[in-house]
Amino acid sequence: MPLLPGYQQNFQTLCRAAQAGDCALLDCQLIATGEPVAVICAANRRPDEHIEFVPLAMLFNDDPYQIVVPPQSGQDGAGPPEDQQHV
Repeated sequence: MPLLPGYQQNFQTLCRAAQAGDCALLDCQLIATGEPVAVICAANRRPDEHIEFVPLAMLFNDDPYQIVVPPQSGQDGAGPPEDQQHV
């Protein structure tokens, strides 16, 4: 499945924010369920000296290998390599 054009734009925004030191990891909640989630945000510094946090990505609450099939790089089967450590 090809990535949507907006994903690449958001990724580039995330990369620029990280290079500038303008990233934040914030504790948020999903609107639909109230579940807590960790969200990677870009800090948009406004001229009035306020900071607006722009959400760009959510981190997995559970083992990502149990949730998504990662792209394969010459390996057979799904899941992480045997030496991959989970956090």
